[in-house]
Amino acid sequence: MTDKTPDNSAQMASPAYLLAALDQEFLLSDPLRGVRFLLEYEKAEEHLRAWGVNSTIVVFGSARTHENGNGEHARWYGQAREFARLASERGGAKDKEHDGTRENVIATGGGGGIMEAANRGAHDAGAPSIGFNIRLPFEQEPNAYSTPDLTFQFHYFAMRKMHFAMRAKALVIFPGGFGTFDELFELLTLIQTGKSDVIPVILFDEDYWTKAINFQHLVEHEMISPGDLNLFHYASTPEEAWEKLLIAGICGGPVADAK
Repeated sequence: MTDKTPDNSAQMASPAYLLAALDQEFLLSDPLRGVRFLLEYEKAEEHLRAWGVNSTIVVFGSARTHENGNGEHARWYGQAREFARLASERGGAKDKEHDGTRENVIATGGGGGIMEAANRGAHDAGAPSIGFNIRLPFEQEPNAYSTPDLTFQFHYFAMRKMHFAMRAKALVIFPGGFGTFDELFELLTLIQTGKSDVIPVILFDEDYWTKAINFQHLVEHEMISPGDLNLFHYASTPEEAWEKLLIAGICGGPVADAK
């Protein structure tokens, strides 16, 4: 008579026995916050490297702007779409360079409004574009125009902002509200304090921005230096925005050189 094999079902079913990488409760626990932060960095980084994305043009603006919105909204949507098309055709995003990299790839927050318009403009040009989406209580879904393999979802705003800043060669800001202001001033502060390279920042539609923010008032009250007003420029048309980026030193691709 042989001994019966001891029952180890309790051990097999224990959460402790799960492989750490497959234990969702463990991975989502508070002590693993730093690991999750690292994972959000590395997942996006891996895809961006695979696509050869060396630099980006970041486009921000209101999610409340629609193609068929009121006069200003429809105009801003169309202008963002046209700018992204121009930049994608002329900036080097369509085709990889000899070293396998792409330059000036359009990057947005991945949602609707101006974000959709910019991703759509890159799509019109046949170029890839990036959507850095953020997980929110009221779910933001990715728009239909960002490149699927470059469409990301973040939990942490900080990591999302880091990815926006890491490859940004230029920033083009269309009219928007609190979220747009947050993104604008975040990057202006990084440039002002030397935590980021100096890159051209274009505020699209001077009338909107000068009414929304009195930058001169900040200078007069010594809250910023007069020279800080040189950290950004205004543009009123997609072509003007692209030309100002060229003047600021952004490198255009072969199409830009041949125009």
